[in-house]
Parts: sequence; structure tokens; C-alpha cells
Amino acid sequence: MFFSRKPDKTVEHLAGLVAKYYSLPIEETRPWCRQDNDKLVVTLPFCAATQHQRLRQHIEDSLQAKEIHAAVEVTQQIPSAQTKLPGVTNIRNIVAIASGKGGVGKSTTSINLAFALQQEGARVGVLDADIYGPSIPIMLGNTSARPASVDGKHMQPIEVGGLVANSIGYLVPEEDAAVWRGPMASRALKQLIDETHWPVLDYLIVDMPPGTGDIQLTMAQQVPLSGAVIVTTPQDLALADAQKGIAMLNKVNVPVLGLIENMSYYQCRSCGAKEYVFSHGGGTKLAERYDLPLLGAMPLDMQIREHADSGAPLVSAEPDSPLAEAYREAARALSMTMSLTLSARTDETNIKGDPIGVRFQ
Repeated sequence: MFFSRKPDKTVEHLAGLVAKYYSLPIEETRPWCRQDNDKLVVTLPFCAATQHQRLRQHIEDSLQAKEIHAAVEVTQQIPSAQTKLPGVTNIRNIVAIASGKGGVGKSTTSINLAFALQQEGARVGVLDADIYGPSIPIMLGNTSARPASVDGKHMQPIEVGGLVANSIGYLVPEEDAAVWRGPMASRALKQLIDETHWPVLDYLIVDMPPGTGDIQLTMAQQVPLSGAVIVTTPQDLALADAQKGIAMLNKVNVPVLGLIENMSYYQCRSCGAKEYVFSHGGGTKLAERYDLPLLGAMPLDMQIREHADSGAPLVSAEPDSPLAEAYREAARALSMTMSLTLSARTDETNIKGDPIGVRFQ
């Protein structure tokens, strides 16, 4: 039979199937589902493009078991999260990737997470907020690139592999150091955000400097952050500093969206055995303590470091690898967490469209 039920019952059944697939209450999934003539449409409020075919197959198989034959379309539309400050032009969501200390792989996580979100169908940009030690140009392999300007006032972001990025590293010679006091560095960061002609982005991933200083406060108080992700390692020292980062974000009312644990384990390439070099379960315990999701647990793997150093991030260079899938899983978890926990902005007056002269895929 073809739509033998009333349309509202068919859509309700569809919502139930999506709810079961994602282990969510039907109240969450009902707004995602609609009937468009002879087609059933699911519009996900998070990015998961690599999973659309699997979800569509699950729905079609379940409908056929009920003798309901219908075309099914799965798409996605990323909403803007509500923030206290007005949105930045053309940016729906700004997500800070932060850590309480250096050396935990925050920048590597930022760039791979950005490419993972892009592979899941989102439009993504990266902002290097580490004024004193910018590393994004190195990881993108374009340290000699310089932003162009059409009007002499605004910068065009650098496009690499479908991402757009900006960094103080594109403006200051690689061998020079930014010897600036905190207020000057904070102003430079604000200029990078406001004076870049960003195309329409679902997510701007901000690679934060380590710690809880002036830059972090500037981002929290002057930039409409949708939320932040804390990067840590399993060892006690890193976890103690991660707690400080969480505490700071809570004090300035920036939602902490979850944790990513780097260097969770080392897996032998010969026998497959796992060794927990930097302790075990620290990220899980910290997540449970603060009632946060553990978005991902990344292994200690030489390939991640090699690709970052060579200017070809792993997720971009080896998208079919298990490591790239681990980053995509974290990206999907982040995007879904945002859609389920953050209120959507009621209007998108800050979304103006791609600026003239900005080419973006």
C-alpha cells in the first residue's frame, strides 16, 4: 500500500523510527520529520552526511515491513545557537577548542575536527586564536599564504581543501614573535574575527591558546561563543588543568559541549594490543564528574603527528582511515550535542550570504 495511513500518522511513525535510530525521545525527532507530497523527508539539525544513506535504509526497511512504500529523503540544516551577544556576520556557530595546559594536542584536534565536520556536510572555518604561537598555518601547509583584501579594510580568509582559515600566522612573518601585552593580543584577536570576510559558515572552530588568560576572557566576553570543547589527556596533571578550564568557562557562562581525550592509548600495529601509556579512563571520569559527554578518545598514533607536521591533516589526507572515522564520530557527536542542548536562534539576520570575491565550496 502507498500512504494508506493518514499523513500525520505516517509522519508520526517516521519520527518514531528516527527516534529509535538515535535513541532519542520522539518529542525530539518529531520536528525533523515531514511529508512532502509522496515523499517523506527527515531534516537533521546536525551534520551527519556520511550516515544519511544508512539512516535512509533503516527507515525504508522499517516502512516496508509495515507495507508502507514511500520515497525517503534525508537532509540536514544546521541552526544557529542562541547567544547573549549578536552573531558574527555569516557565522552560525562559534566553537572554541580549549585546554587548561599546552601539549595535549589541542591544535591537532581543532584542525582534524574541522575537516571532519566538513566531511559530514557542514561549511566550516578555522580561526587560530593562539596569537603568541599560531600553528594552524603549519598544519594547513601554507605558512607563506597571506590574506587578500578587496576593500583595504577586510581580509579574505585563506581557503584550503574546502575549509577557510585565518591566523595571526598569516600576517606576521614565521620567524617573528608576537611580543604583545595581553590587551594588544586581545584586540588583535577581535580584529581577526570581525575584519575577516567570512563566507557563510555552519561552524567556526577556534583553536584557543592553552590556559585561562586574557585571550580566553576576550573570547568569552566579547565573542558570541556557542560553546567550547575541552581537550585533555588521561593523566592526572592534564585532568587537573582541564578542570580549571571547565571552571573558567562555567564562570563566564560559556556552555561546555564535551571533552575529547587525546593519547588515550597506544595500539601496537603488529599485535593490536593496547597500552595505556598516560593512564586510563581519566577523560571518562572527568566527563562523568561534570556530566559532560566524552565526544571522542583518540589514540597516541604517529600518523596523526606526521600529517600535522607535514601540512596535510590526517582527516583530509586519509579520509578512509579508521583514525579519520574516529574524528568524524567526534564531529557528529559534537554537532548532535549542540543541536540537542543549545537553544536555536530565532532569526539569522547575521547571515548575509557569501561575500563577493570569496570562493568557497
